[in-house]
Amino acid sequence: MSSALSHHAHAGSADSGGGSPRIALIGSPNGGKTSVFNRLTGLHAKTGNYPGVTVSRSAGVARIGGAEYSIEDLPGTYSLSPISPDERLVAELLDGGVKGIGAPDGLLVVADSTALRRSLLLFAEVVQRHMPTALVLTMSDELTRRGGSIDTEALGRALGVPVVTVVANRGIGIGELRELITGWRDWSVPPVDPPTDTAELAGWVDSVLAAGGYEDPRADARTERIDRVLLHPVLGTVIFFAVMFGFFQAIFTWAAPLQDGVEDFFGWLAGLAAEHIGNPLLSSFVSDGLLGGVGGVLVFVPQIVMMYFILALLDAVGYMSRAAFLMDRLMSRFGLEGRAFVAVLSSFACAIPGVMATRTLPNSRDRIATMLGVPLATCSARLPVYILLVGILIPDGTRVGPFSGRGVAMFLLYLLGGVSALTASAVVKRITGRHDGVLPFYMEMPPYRIPTPRSVGIAMWEPTKAFLRKAGTIILATTIAIWALTTIPLRGDAELAAAGVDPGDEVAVTAYTMEHSAAAAIGKAIEPVFEPLGFDWRIDVALLGSLAAREVSVSTLGQMASALDPEDDSEVAQGLDGWTYTDGPRAGEKVFTPATTVALLLFFAFALQCMSTVAIMRRETGGWRWPSIAFGYMFVLAWVMAFLGRAVTLLIT
Repeated sequence: MSSALSHHAHAGSADSGGGSPRIALIGSPNGGKTSVFNRLTGLHAKTGNYPGVTVSRSAGVARIGGAEYSIEDLPGTYSLSPISPDERLVAELLDGGVKGIGAPDGLLVVADSTALRRSLLLFAEVVQRHMPTALVLTMSDELTRRGGSIDTEALGRALGVPVVTVVANRGIGIGELRELITGWRDWSVPPVDPPTDTAELAGWVDSVLAAGGYEDPRADARTERIDRVLLHPVLGTVIFFAVMFGFFQAIFTWAAPLQDGVEDFFGWLAGLAAEHIGNPLLSSFVSDGLLGGVGGVLVFVPQIVMMYFILALLDAVGYMSRAAFLMDRLMSRFGLEGRAFVAVLSSFACAIPGVMATRTLPNSRDRIATMLGVPLATCSARLPVYILLVGILIPDGTRVGPFSGRGVAMFLLYLLGGVSALTASAVVKRITGRHDGVLPFYMEMPPYRIPTPRSVGIAMWEPTKAFLRKAGTIILATTIAIWALTTIPLRGDAELAAAGVDPGDEVAVTAYTMEHSAAAAIGKAIEPVFEPLGFDWRIDVALLGSLAAREVSVSTLGQMASALDPEDDSEVAQGLDGWTYTDGPRAGEKVFTPATTVALLLFFAFALQCMSTVAIMRRETGGWRWPSIAFGYMFVLAWVMAFLGRAVTLLIT
């Protein structure tokens, strides 16, 4: 680590108003910045948004020597001359222009040591802010492996700032970095700013690298050999779809034993509640409302964990950057650029980060078009619905060659979501006159690495934790509300007898109670809208519940299936399979025919049923115009596609 050569007074926020010193990490995407952040903050990090915008903000606390330091992971940027909202926000933050945040006290520029020449261009812009600055070189092990070298002491003297090297994913050098942070007040500022002229700046970078004894690493032969295959225009694309196909096969096969265990556990709890709680209303509330509602969603946690685990592995290995590069070629055919793939890919986890990811797009026209398309990507909230309906539609054990029939169906549904998102974005650009040129797309191609359990664990746990939090708040509240609407008031024996219902027949009593409930009144009021799709009032109630969270529809259907264990997916499917229409011209006919099931799958595939996504779109666009258009066109699209899907299924079955 270099010694401080020059000390300038910091005109920023001192100790952040008397609180913990704020140290911001700044660097280009895929430079190791987030790995450094995770090492410094551990489990003391949280993710939110900057005030007034939907750019993600990761902040945490590093406890060093009894003191606390606020660490902030700024959005990745290649330059402080911004072309996108994310980059503009970083520049404004360093200048103290973000209301309610202020400028940080110190800056850690995180640079990939194998691509130091490019990173020094960003460093040159950062130090011109005259803030306490230090340089963190990542991937030093990769630099050495590829025959490169650097003298950090000499580099620090040449730059005029402290320099430290780390291998963040293995924890090497983190102790020295933590020690460096404790002396942030003494971080030096270069006495002379780097030049701003492009030609002079290139010469400055060359002189700094020469003074620091920097030897460029040779090309990574292993990475080049692999990339010749994985980035091939034809073979690489085939491999990409094969990887995604295997991904969905694994979700069904590997997670099945754990899913069975969760089903059995909640079934056991519900049985205990029904057996030991004497009050009928309270017993129904605990076993059906609480355990049946939330348990019916938590049963899908193993598959969600498996999905994020595989995605985290692919990202840590370095494959996801290659996937974005491959998809850039495809997306350019839709008038979009590779950055839009990042937004679409994010939406496969949740549409909210997908909408937020559109802020990396430098063109406002591309942002609107992509924002109106990404909710069509198959988010994890659809996964429980798809698993349930695919389980009804395709018998267990069905094979397509050597593959699971259900896994093939899931792959096709996810493929449908991705293609629909791209198509919708392209159509929006064309009909609004926004089909202009595509800007160049830049993305780091990191070398292939063996992922560490820690990095994969963090990437897997964070979205799973968000899903569990959602299940414990939104889903729980909504399922309890639906339970109340379908259960209260309990019907007395006299009323049941007058209606010809045997009070001792639990299933008949449940059916009568629901048929005359507030939920039934609501469902029947909107039934004419969905009747052409084959939906009855019970499905309509589930659709209304899905506006809070798509997963709620699963627990709602489970509660209304009159199954002994509503939280058990297999029994929910059996209960739904026995549903018949209760009135109208179809009375007595089966509800969940293949045609109706296909229609419901397609409706969930195309409808915008997440009000949280609508709210984020309103914040992002500054009004209700675009969110209203998105909700309206997706509802019409969902209805039409469900109608067509039902009609085609009726023709071929």
